[in-house]
Amino acid sequence: MKSSSQKNAKGSLAGVRVLDLSRVLGGPYCGQILGDHGADVLKIEPPQGDDTRSWGPPFKDGVASYYHGLNRNKRVQHLDLSSEEGRVALMALLPQADVLIENFKTGTMERWGIGYGSLSQRFPGLVWCRVSGFGADGPLGALPGYDAAVQAMTGIMSINGEEGGGPLRVGLPVVDMVTGLNATIGVLLALQERARSGRGQLIEAALYDSGLSLLHPHAANWFLDGKSPKRTGNAHPNIYPYDALCTGTDPIFLAVGNDRQFASLCQCIGVPALAENPLYADARSRSVNRDRLKMQLEAALASFDGRQLVDTLMARGVPAAPVLPVDAALTHPHTAHRGMVVELEEGSYRGIASPIKLSRTPASYRHAPLKPGVAFED
Repeated sequence: MKSSSQKNAKGSLAGVRVLDLSRVLGGPYCGQILGDHGADVLKIEPPQGDDTRSWGPPFKDGVASYYHGLNRNKRVQHLDLSSEEGRVALMALLPQADVLIENFKTGTMERWGIGYGSLSQRFPGLVWCRVSGFGADGPLGALPGYDAAVQAMTGIMSINGEEGGGPLRVGLPVVDMVTGLNATIGVLLALQERARSGRGQLIEAALYDSGLSLLHPHAANWFLDGKSPKRTGNAHPNIYPYDALCTGTDPIFLAVGNDRQFASLCQCIGVPALAENPLYADARSRSVNRDRLKMQLEAALASFDGRQLVDTLMARGVPAAPVLPVDAALTHPHTAHRGMVVELEEGSYRGIASPIKLSRTPASYRHAPLKPGVAFED
C-alpha cells in the first residue's frame, strides 16, 4: 500500500496546471494520470456534478465508486459554463493554465464563445485536449459516443466471445480507458513540443480512433489475407497454446509463444512426445492443428492441480497463470509488492495506483476525490 509519506512528493509534472472540464471516463482518467504525476488539476464540474457521481452502487458519502476511481488528486470547482457567470470564472482561470481537457459535444463550447478557435488566439501556449466519440467532422463527426457503442462499431465486439456464439462486449470500458491514455500521451507530446516552440496546440482523442487502434492482430490479419476475423473465445487467433485450458482442479491460462516454451510445457505435464510430433513442430503447425492439440493437452492436464502446476510451469519459464477473480487479483501478494493499491485518509479511500513507475519522480497520491477546489494559486 502507498503511505501518506508520498503526499508531498514532487512528480515529473510538478508545476503543470490542468483544467479538467471533462466528464465520465476518458477525459477524467487522463486528468487523474496527470495529477498522479504531480500536475495541479482543477476539475470543473457543472452544478449537478459529473454524471458518474450517480453510477452505482456502491456509494460512499452519496458518491458512486465509478467517480472515486477516476478523480483523485484533483480539486473540484462547480461552474455552469452555459451561463455568463460561469464563463467569466473560467476565463479568469485560463491565464494560469497549461492544459485544458474537455469532452463537450462538438460545437457546444464554440456556441458559448469559449471554443478552441477563439481561446487559442488569446492563450497561444495553452495545450487543449479534446476527447470525443468520433471526432469533430466526417460521416460520424460530432455524434455522441460511449464505450460499448464504439466497441460494437469498431469491430471489437465481433472478435470477442466464444466461437459460434454472439458478439460480446469486453467486460471493462477498454475503449474509454485507452482513449484516456492516448489523451495523456497527446498532452505530454504537446507539452514537450511547447518547450521548444512556446506554442500550444489542439489534441484530438476520439473513442472511435482508439477502438480501431486496439484491433491488433485482427486488423493485421485482415490486411494480409482479407478474411474477416472470427471469435476464438480465450484462444489467440495466431498462436497456440495461448488459451484457457482445464486441469484437474482449476482452469489455467497458458501463453506459449515459442518452441522452447512448448517443449518445456510438454515435459512438465508428462507428454514430451507432443513436442516431437510433426503436427506441433512449430508455431504455425500448432496454430493450424489447435483443436487436436487442445484435446491432447487437456487430457494430460486432467491429472494436475492447476494452481500447483502454474507455479511449476512459471519456474520452468513457461508463461502460465491462474484465472483469478477481481478480489483475488487485488489482494494478491504481488499486487501489494508492486504498490498497485493505494490507500488514503486512513483507508477510507482505496484505488488502483499509477502503473507508470519512474525512479526519481514517482507518482504521488495527495488526496482522494471530492476535495473542494478553488482557483489556481501561485
